[in-house]
Amino acid sequence: MSEIAKLAPSYIRSIAPYVGGKPISDLAREMGLDPTQIVKLASNENPLGVSPNAHMAMIDAVDDIARYPDGNSVELRQAVSEKFKVAPEQLVFGNGSNDILELAARAFLAPTDEAVYSQHAFAVYSLVTQAVGAKGVVVPAKDFGHDLNAMSAAITPKTRVVFVANPNNPTGTLLGKAELKAFIANVPQHTLVVLDEAYDEYLSDADKAESINWLSEFDNLIISRTFSKAYGLAGLRVGFGLTSAAIADLMNRVRQPFNVNSIAQAAAVASLADDEFVERTRALNNAGMVQITQGLRELGLDYIPSFANFVSFKVADAAGVNQRLLAQGIIVRPIANYEMPEYLRVSIGLFSENAKFLAALKVAIGHTS
Repeated sequence: MSEIAKLAPSYIRSIAPYVGGKPISDLAREMGLDPTQIVKLASNENPLGVSPNAHMAMIDAVDDIARYPDGNSVELRQAVSEKFKVAPEQLVFGNGSNDILELAARAFLAPTDEAVYSQHAFAVYSLVTQAVGAKGVVVPAKDFGHDLNAMSAAITPKTRVVFVANPNNPTGTLLGKAELKAFIANVPQHTLVVLDEAYDEYLSDADKAESINWLSEFDNLIISRTFSKAYGLAGLRVGFGLTSAAIADLMNRVRQPFNVNSIAQAAAVASLADDEFVERTRALNNAGMVQITQGLRELGLDYIPSFANFVSFKVADAAGVNQRLLAQGIIVRPIANYEMPEYLRVSIGLFSENAKFLAALKVAIGHTS
């Protein structure tokens, strides 16, 4: 270790940086492939792209790109307030929902504190906890999802934050409304519940948790949402948190100025108004989920039933299969870093992309027999 590296606290030096899905350009360069023929199903992006309304809003916003963005996201704040029927002062905006998770950690976790989260839960929970020097408490999963009873039991006087993803990434599991609400009600007031709902738009009306209605009951609840998934704005990085005005105020104190760019704000406002696009996205995802899970069954592969826009499946020699998929121009997500070394996660794409993935997977697993 260099002398310079020693200047950083040990909890910073111990962080393993987040690794995202492999970019198409990287695979094309490494394998000598035509980038237009590569199918990326690794990062849970929207295969439909963005709403046409959002596309036009982005083009219009470019004219003012020399100006700093609205640091308070006033127009977007009003749009979200009206859409979800919460007061404007209950909102926090971030550079993706990842930023919301980090703001919660920076505002409420100190080096003597603990954060509780589940095994097989989103890697960022651990990263933001480590980044502030707090202790992460990992609770063993139950059927690849959150064991809320065990998580409740793991809360101590030192626990300041509990992270819950619903649906969970990378397993796609979903908690029932009554179970989730009972858990939040049982969390002591000295502990915040950060409820990550990045994939909420993919849920049926019957499955949605209705958690926004719970904000009036629980002062210690933060709900994290994103425009990166169903709204298709992953490249712009915009997310938001819904919480009590008191918590939002504290999170805004540690928020970077101008953390949501002007093009992202304009696109997000337009996206919120296009319900038809979100419905098309959900319909495509539902059909694609049937297509891929049926294909996995035909290949004799087990998978974890998913409520999101991806599915994780079990395969012998997952690392080798992943490499053979890459050689065929198919990018999926290895999830060994989630303590699931025998699994790969595939995002739901267009019909043609799903078909190409299944055909390539058949070839890839054929090499293991």
